[in-house]
Amino acid sequence: MRRLLQSWPVALLAGLLHLAAFAPTHAWVLQPLALAWLAWASWDATPARAARLGLAFGLAWLAGGLWWLYISMHEFGHLPGPMAGGAVLLLAAFLSLYLAGAMALAAWLRGRSVSAWHGLTWALCWLLAELARATLFGGFPWIASGYAHTVGPLAAWAPWLGVYGITLLAALLAAALAAALRGARLALAPALLILLAGLALPQDFTRSSGSIKLSLLQPNVPQDQKFDRELMDANLQRLHAQIAAARGQVVLTPESVVPLPLAYLPPEFVQALAQGARERPLLLGSFLGDEQTGFVNSLQAFGGDTGGQQAYSYGKRHLLPFGEYIPPGFHWFVRMLQIPMDDQAAGQHQQAFAVAGQRLRPLICYEDLFGEDFVQSVVGADAATVLVNASNLAWFGTLMVQDQHLQFSVMRTLEFQRPLVRATNTGATAALDHRGRVLARLPAATAGVLEVEVEGRMGSTPYARWLAALGLWPFGALLVLGLGWAWRRRR
Repeated sequence: MRRLLQSWPVALLAGLLHLAAFAPTHAWVLQPLALAWLAWASWDATPARAARLGLAFGLAWLAGGLWWLYISMHEFGHLPGPMAGGAVLLLAAFLSLYLAGAMALAAWLRGRSVSAWHGLTWALCWLLAELARATLFGGFPWIASGYAHTVGPLAAWAPWLGVYGITLLAALLAAALAAALRGARLALAPALLILLAGLALPQDFTRSSGSIKLSLLQPNVPQDQKFDRELMDANLQRLHAQIAAARGQVVLTPESVVPLPLAYLPPEFVQALAQGARERPLLLGSFLGDEQTGFVNSLQAFGGDTGGQQAYSYGKRHLLPFGEYIPPGFHWFVRMLQIPMDDQAAGQHQQAFAVAGQRLRPLICYEDLFGEDFVQSVVGADAATVLVNASNLAWFGTLMVQDQHLQFSVMRTLEFQRPLVRATNTGATAALDHRGRVLARLPAATAGVLEVEVEGRMGSTPYARWLAALGLWPFGALLVLGLGWAWRRRR
């Protein structure tokens, strides 16, 4: 029976249980429980067997969490169903290799004898896998394990340690549970200490900078119509009507709501935007650049402190592999998907947009997964007071992906204690306060304007300060010291 419980089919089930901890269920307790099974099953395994368990666990977790990529490749990229499904599985398998390698390393460092200290080594190896997935080859930390804890007792650690610190704490909890199941009952003591310490941590690090009323647009344009030249004029007319009907102090649109550079559009349309922005500033999702210099996915400002003229612009800096830039050797695959503007240029700066007494820091699509990239914007005298995410998830349907992305935004609000608003094409258009609470949200797959008032915030959390100064290197130093110590013990 024990051998069956430690088999790779059970690893697949545990991976799916791990996935169930994330949005939309928010069943955070399942995350350390599923992870505890993996630690228990691989506790005394050989490196090869531990790697197989890690690979199966990661494959179920990541393939289940990224299945919506199938929609973009099959329905919009016109890949045959088996090829699109195979591509999702291959991506999940590649990302699971980090976990497989980490589990093999943990088993190798354990050596022939097993002690209670193995739990610490195992947790550090889990953190190593998650950091590698987040940083190597451009990084793809979608549903990183720490995101399951935007609710629950570990969420209190976010303004202190961030999502990867929570990732380590959750792994330590799991290792403690596994050690207890293996007979080391005292291992539960540090687990309880982690949970109780979070309840005692100070949580107030920012103060109000005043409020601002924002209009968040959700046009709900189907992805297969966005770049259709015959339908573009009608879409732009509906967009202009939404902008004109907005009542906030600032209007925010989704990314690429105008799917071309403004220079390619009729001059009267751009003039109408500038005219309306004299009364109500606008951040418009469109593109900068041209075919020679490269197109840049951008948010361009009209109004605000610019006197009604287009001046401020923000270009997306962290590009999505395969969707916005093509990794070397994969041009043939991306060309099969027929993605418009599939090889873009990156933006260069990260200043905030000053308007109505607040400083809005734009983030385009999945840039809000990389807090380390924009942390400089939330520290210092000119720090942003409100974070703004503009996304277009119409590529991926409405199931799971929108709730996942909203959960990542919640983590950023907890880490930096800034409100974050989201303007999206098909969902999830929402407003979050600096505690990660959803103030308002539009239903998915409906056209509308979400009128919200949010309170801007000044000041910096401990996590923001040390991340701005040191980046993710403290985690790297912890891994070197911890795994180096484990290596010496093994010798």
